[in-house]
Amino acid sequence: MGVINMCNGPIFTSILKFAVPIVAGNFLQILFNAVDMAVVGNFVGSNALAAVGANISLINLILNLFIGLSLGANIVTARYCGAQSERDVEETVHCSMAICLLCGIFLAVFGILVAGSALRLLDTPSNIFQDAVVYLRVYALGFPLILIFNFARAIVNAEGDTKWPLLCLAVAGGLNVILNLTFVLVFHLEVMGVALATVISNGVSAFMMLLHLCRKRTAIRLRIRNLRITRDKAFEIIKVGLPAGLQGVAFSVSHVIVQDAVNSFGSEVVTGNTAVINIEGFLYHAMYGFYQASGTFISQNYGAGNYARIKRILLTCLLSALTVGLGLSVLAILFRDSVIGLYSSEAPVIAAGAVRILVVFPLYCLCGMNDVMAGAMRGIGYSAVPLVVSLIGACVFRVMWIFTVFAMYPTLQILYVSYPVSWALTFCAHVICFRIFYHHVCRKRGQV
Repeated sequence: MGVINMCNGPIFTSILKFAVPIVAGNFLQILFNAVDMAVVGNFVGSNALAAVGANISLINLILNLFIGLSLGANIVTARYCGAQSERDVEETVHCSMAICLLCGIFLAVFGILVAGSALRLLDTPSNIFQDAVVYLRVYALGFPLILIFNFARAIVNAEGDTKWPLLCLAVAGGLNVILNLTFVLVFHLEVMGVALATVISNGVSAFMMLLHLCRKRTAIRLRIRNLRITRDKAFEIIKVGLPAGLQGVAFSVSHVIVQDAVNSFGSEVVTGNTAVINIEGFLYHAMYGFYQASGTFISQNYGAGNYARIKRILLTCLLSALTVGLGLSVLAILFRDSVIGLYSSEAPVIAAGAVRILVVFPLYCLCGMNDVMAGAMRGIGYSAVPLVVSLIGACVFRVMWIFTVFAMYPTLQILYVSYPVSWALTFCAHVICFRIFYHHVCRKRGQV
């Protein structure tokens, strides 16, 4: 499959070619959880749906730090691709995959061991607690497979190849639907069945990505015997990826705290909130492709010394995220009862979910635009800045909101308002920081 030239030619069409397969692939990944929830919600019951949903924030919290490292692999590989340094590309690829394997094994063990304790800390309702523990422990078996796929995809994306990961996810997504229905309807495995289906499907996508990487005829080709952690490349990957991962963890912590507040409203509200979080996943990942494009394109051009092209790439990605985010948000608001009804037909659940949609979705596009700004700063070598901005502008603010404003006015609407307000504050800070650091980079390289 061909690769995209990120350093020359038209920007918008190249970004679309890069981002659209990523968006489609991310939709398929979200469908893994969507199918899990739709199957248990319609064929097992609302308690089983709530048990799956109670794990979403916790699973993201566990995974985000290490998936952030895959962004480090993407940015560093892209930078060396732009600089046309094949030896550095090869070392980065093999160091990345070695880190991936070690982290994946650790995560699987950790997830299985902490499942019960973590869900107790979240005050998971007693009527769904046992099913929630079962789901998390089975799901944790697939953590290494999820990391393998994400690291391998990050590497091929850095070169401009986004179509193969989409094919992998299409195959795995179809298999996931079949296995979900088989394990639940035929073998009556309920919550365990949907978790097991997701693990197997992730295994298929991970295997396909590894096979593709091993068959590459470019510098990113993976040779298993060459897997090793080299100090300088590990430092570069961690320098970019750790702040990105910590940012994801920080957001997940704030989501977990919000989830804890949501749990206080009872299982019906938890179920409605769960359904809408999954719907949000489609919106977020529709914009996420432009975040990936922002970081990867800007990193390649930074490596190649094309600084004038960086601002045009950023503006294109921001406008694309804005257009997609607003369009999908409007559709979700207009058809909110119908989309929530795909997860549960119970009226209280639909009503609870509608509250979140009406409050959060009008400004949801800012969430994607914040990611685009963060990707741009990481692309020019400032990975820690988006972490600090996000910690203060979103995470700390949300926690303070919950313990102050929400404590005084404990309603779902007030709880959810913390999201759009925090996104607006964070976006303003990101724009200011990027302008400062972009001009600093250009002055340092004599291009201003």
